[in-house]
Amino acid sequence: MTRYAFLGPSGTFSEEAVIALGEEGVERVPYGTIEEVFDAVERGLADAGVVPIENSVEGSVPATLDALAFDTQLEIQGEIVLDIHHALITAPGVDLARVTAVASHPQASGQCRKWLARNLPGRVVVAANSTAEAVQRAVEDPTVAAIGTRLAAELYGGEVREPAIEDYAGNQTRFVVIGRGIRERTGHDKTSLALFLKRDKPGALLTILAEFAYGDINLTKLQSRPTKRSLGEYMFYVDLEGHVEDPNVRLALDCLRLKLREVKVLGSYPRADKR
Repeated sequence: MTRYAFLGPSGTFSEEAVIALGEEGVERVPYGTIEEVFDAVERGLADAGVVPIENSVEGSVPATLDALAFDTQLEIQGEIVLDIHHALITAPGVDLARVTAVASHPQASGQCRKWLARNLPGRVVVAANSTAEAVQRAVEDPTVAAIGTRLAAELYGGEVREPAIEDYAGNQTRFVVIGRGIRERTGHDKTSLALFLKRDKPGALLTILAEFAYGDINLTKLQSRPTKRSLGEYMFYVDLEGHVEDPNVRLALDCLRLKLREVKVLGSYPRADKR
């Protein structure tokens, strides 16, 4: 039986992503934070983990990016892309006029910002560690509504007041499976990298991009993040189409290793088709 750690408690979108893998004989184990999911896999308490990494509205999830780049030697084993529908959930029978606060994970509340302003103006938005935790809070407190999943409402006895309050109809979140090792090449792969400069200088980003251009490699993501060493010092996250064993990708990475302080491969794994 494969043991999957995920951002819990039960009823989160991360758990739905584990379910979407479609594997049989899976044990799903919730953890309170993304960092705890990584720690569980590193310590062997779980065989793999599933965490959110990017949303089409709110962008990247910093905790996941930073864990991969700075805090672990685990690699991405795969990705799952889910259509995201946020439900407004309260305790059963609550009059929405009584609601004074809306709780959710910051990523979720950010994806429903316009709906909340139109339909629940003046309510305080309260951060929770997960959407499922927010639903638990709402069920216990009739003055709180939650943004969460219908699965969480079923699990914790909440009432779905609105089934889809996301601001954008095409809202999707990309989740990654984390574990150990580089997956074998399939011919339909993606590679994720963390690139660290030796020093900041004019044309540094162009140097990186040129190697991918020479190799006819398509980048699907490019993002800078602080290196956590000093103010104004940044590194780059890159997602590209292809596998580290593809000749053009291998050559590009070899060339970058001569020019950069570090090229960290965060994973080479089968690509999920967007729906």
